[in-house]
Amino acid sequence: MDNLQKINGGLNQPSSKISTTGTATPGILIPTILCGGAGSRLWPVSREDLPKPFIRLNDGESLLQKAYLRGASLPNVTEIMTVANRELFFKTKDEYREVDRLLEKPIKSSFILEPFGRNTAPAVALASILAAEAYGPEAVLLILAADHLISDQQSFVGAVDKAFVLAQQGKLVTFGIHPTAAETGYGYIEAKGNEVIRFVEKPSLDKAQDYLASDDFLWNSGMFCFSVGTMLKEMTMHCPDILEEAQNSLARARRSSSEELLQVEIQPEDFKDVPDDSLDYAVMEKTENAAVVACDIGWSDIGCWRALGDLTAPDIENNRIQGDVIVQHTKNCTIKSDSRFVGTVGVDNLIIIDTHDALLIADKNSSQEVKGIYAQLKKQGHDAHKQHRTTHRPWGTYTVLEEGSNFKIKRIEVKPGASLSLQMHHHRSEHWVVISGVAKVLNHDQELVLSANESTYIIAGNKHRLENTESELLVIIEVQTGNYLGEDDIVRFQDVYGRAS
Repeated sequence: MDNLQKINGGLNQPSSKISTTGTATPGILIPTILCGGAGSRLWPVSREDLPKPFIRLNDGESLLQKAYLRGASLPNVTEIMTVANRELFFKTKDEYREVDRLLEKPIKSSFILEPFGRNTAPAVALASILAAEAYGPEAVLLILAADHLISDQQSFVGAVDKAFVLAQQGKLVTFGIHPTAAETGYGYIEAKGNEVIRFVEKPSLDKAQDYLASDDFLWNSGMFCFSVGTMLKEMTMHCPDILEEAQNSLARARRSSSEELLQVEIQPEDFKDVPDDSLDYAVMEKTENAAVVACDIGWSDIGCWRALGDLTAPDIENNRIQGDVIVQHTKNCTIKSDSRFVGTVGVDNLIIIDTHDALLIADKNSSQEVKGIYAQLKKQGHDAHKQHRTTHRPWGTYTVLEEGSNFKIKRIEVKPGASLSLQMHHHRSEHWVVISGVAKVLNHDQELVLSANESTYIIAGNKHRLENTESELLVIIEVQTGNYLGEDDIVRFQDVYGRAS
């Protein structure tokens, strides 16, 4: 990518105030990953606490890891910015760290952590202000979704190169995908060369068929490229309320930085007043400076189980199967099982997704409607919309093995060098049994070192902490007993991860 010059410096420069007129550093490209959304159409694998970007594909990599590698592998890029929910920070860092070995160069990371989602326009405003602070108005952001799939990296690099040139000319660039089907789930762009004629909402099937037959319409990919100076100017004209509230939020954000990492944490009391709007509605459909780069990059937004299932090779009856599955007289089905055996007889055109705690069965033609199940679960306050039996924490994971009236059994894994918070529970007592590794335990006024087959009993009201000071994974079984076993029965006294009590 000859047009992209090497990044000098980094976003990990602490600042006590927000400035959109930093020292200009022309030629900088900063891939910026927006890691948000619930992925409700991919329930029950996608949950609120572990959404769509973290879904693992057949090659073992998650959609988020692929987005990170896609941006980090661009020529001359040395820094990735990510806008994510605060609760996903540690999981996102772990995802990146897992694939850093695949990169040919070290990559710095900058995180803007939102307390809750406010759509793409506020996320882009935050990223643009932060980039302008560090690099000045000529810095260029490449906005990437964390949950899209692009299979042709070489063509992607070429498309980014074209978009970069247009961005330096003051254009707000979007990437348009040549349509291959009459898709009603995507927005469209009517274009003439690089000129955007208009943006079109998700169409009816008849209109989508007309668009497919025309050479003038492209799928709207939701990826963007622009100089931050241009974006901030356009936001000042078209959505000044979003820009102002984003600027106020950043001004009061908590920041921590090192040579490799910048962490900017937006406070809930500041972010609650930021309007909720997409970049398409807030800016792109209003600006006179929109441009488009038409491309064929093997793009998909993996928006439903039908699309995700198509990534698995079919058998002779066009079934796409993952897991321990036997089929008889079955055709055109997508079947995925995480652990249990699944058998089917005499069915056609179904989606069957089995997880540890939830089962989805749907007609393929209704794959877009799965989000209705998710919405109903959320309305009812059902745990199945929010988390899996295995829940990720900064220190490791816990898996609920069994629960009933007044008891819950968990398998807890603590990463080497990690520790849980110093905490206390009002309503439950806990029995800890070490399965493997060595546990350093504080139980009230006792300090214990426990090895495999050793245990301790923590009475309700006792302050306690579990720590793994060794280099191997620590695994324990926790048995909770009491009259209330909710995860909110916790008082934190000390926490290295910055979590509030």
